[in-house]
Amino acid sequence: MRTQTAKWLFWIGTLVSLALFLGLTVDTHRQVRALTHADQLTDQVVAGKRVWHKYNCNDCHTILGFGGYYAPDMTKVFWRRGGDGITAVVRDPATHTTWRKMPQYPVTAQELADLVAFLQWTSEIDTHDWPPQDAKTRRTGVAAVALGVSAGAALFKDKGCFACHRINETGGTLGPDLTHVGSQLTREAIAKILEDPKKVNPKAIMPRPAVTPDERNQLADFLAGTK
Repeated sequence: MRTQTAKWLFWIGTLVSLALFLGLTVDTHRQVRALTHADQLTDQVVAGKRVWHKYNCNDCHTILGFGGYYAPDMTKVFWRRGGDGITAVVRDPATHTTWRKMPQYPVTAQELADLVAFLQWTSEIDTHDWPPQDAKTRRTGVAAVALGVSAGAALFKDKGCFACHRINETGGTLGPDLTHVGSQLTREAIAKILEDPKKVNPKAIMPRPAVTPDERNQLADFLAGTK
C-alpha cells in the first residue's frame, strides 16, 4: 500500500469515527432528561443522594454502574423491596441481612425518608434493562399477567417478595418458605399478616408491604391457593 493511500485511509477512518462519537454524544445528552426523569429530580431526591454519599454506601453497593460489589446492586432496589422494605433494612440491618451483615448507621428519620426518595428515583431511570437481574424481575411480572397468571402472582414478583421468601425452590431464605402456605393458613390469616405483620406477630422481622388494599387482596388470593 502506498504511503499516500495509507494516509487517506487514516484520515477518513479518523473523521468517520469522530463523527460517530460526536453524534452519539449529542444524542445521549438530548435524551438524558427523558431517560432520567429529570422533571422528578426534587430537592428531597437530591438530599437523598447526599445521604447516600454521607454514609459511603458506594463502598459496598453499586448504583448506576458505580460502587462496590460486596452487597446487592441498589440501582433498582425500590422495585425489589419498596419504601417500607428499604426503611426496615436501614433501621435494623442485623435482622434483615444475611451473612453479609450491613452495619447500622445513625441515620435520622428525615435522612431515611430522603434516601428512600433517592432510591425510588434511581429505580425509575431507564437503564436499558441494567442490572439484568432486576430487569428480569420487572419483566416477569408484566409477562405473568399477559400469560394469564394471576395478578397476585405477578405482584409477588413485582413487589420483591422473592427477596426473602421461597416458592417452589425459587427465592430467598430470610423469611418462611411459602410453597404450601395456603394449606397452613386461611386466606383471612394471610391477609392480616400482609396488612401488618408485627400486629399478628410482634417478633416478626417482615416490614409492612407497600401495597394498596386491592393489591393486598390479590396477594392473599394467590398465597391462599399455594397448597
